[in-house]
Amino acid sequence: MRPSGRRADQLREVTLEPGVSAHAEGSCMVKFGRTHVLCTASLENSVPPFLKGTGKGWVTAEYGMLPRATGERMRREAAQGKQSGRTLEIQRLIGRALRAVTDQKGFGERQIMIDCDVIQADGGTRTAAITGAFVALHKCFQMMKRDGLIKAIPLKDHVAAISCGIHNGASVLDLDYDEDSTAGTDANFVMTGVGALVEIQGTAEGEPFTEAAFLELMALARKGIGELVHLQREAIAR
Repeated sequence: MRPSGRRADQLREVTLEPGVSAHAEGSCMVKFGRTHVLCTASLENSVPPFLKGTGKGWVTAEYGMLPRATGERMRREAAQGKQSGRTLEIQRLIGRALRAVTDQKGFGERQIMIDCDVIQADGGTRTAAITGAFVALHKCFQMMKRDGLIKAIPLKDHVAAISCGIHNGASVLDLDYDEDSTAGTDANFVMTGVGALVEIQGTAEGEPFTEAAFLELMALARKGIGELVHLQREAIAR
């Protein structure tokens, strides 16, 4: 039995609420159970220097956790003068995931900055951020199309992410903090709507895991991603 009482292949309750920001070109509040992340997309009429003159746009991301997103207050990274290695790794992952499904020539030499701010954390903040960031990005492109800046939505597919792991000897989907903190194996899967792989992060916290166990985790991830993409489709239609 999982600590939450969920089935092995059951997601936490997931909600994707678009349009929560009055000012951002695209936004989404994503909730994976008690993990809540605000994702906003901001349009900028410039690109990094390495893309100037190429006709290509750029999608990038920043990620952060509010001081009381966790059980004890964390110092703001801005107050410490630098971002942690974990923060840098996660925001690069978000950017890579979104660019994997974006047609960079489809929106000209513009940059879209995705901000993912963790309001409350209970495991799986990076996977929730990627899933919600896609909705925010899509909403930004919808706005650009309405305003005549682009003719078509420059997205080739959906992208979403989910965690899986081995907890108490069993393969389970969408780990919350109670499971994540004690899992023998922890993995994050980023996949497109058609099931293509964008990135896999997997670590044995104790005993090495077998190929058979990995395939079990991937099968769970595919099921979870399918459910998340369905929720994304509903959100972007609103």
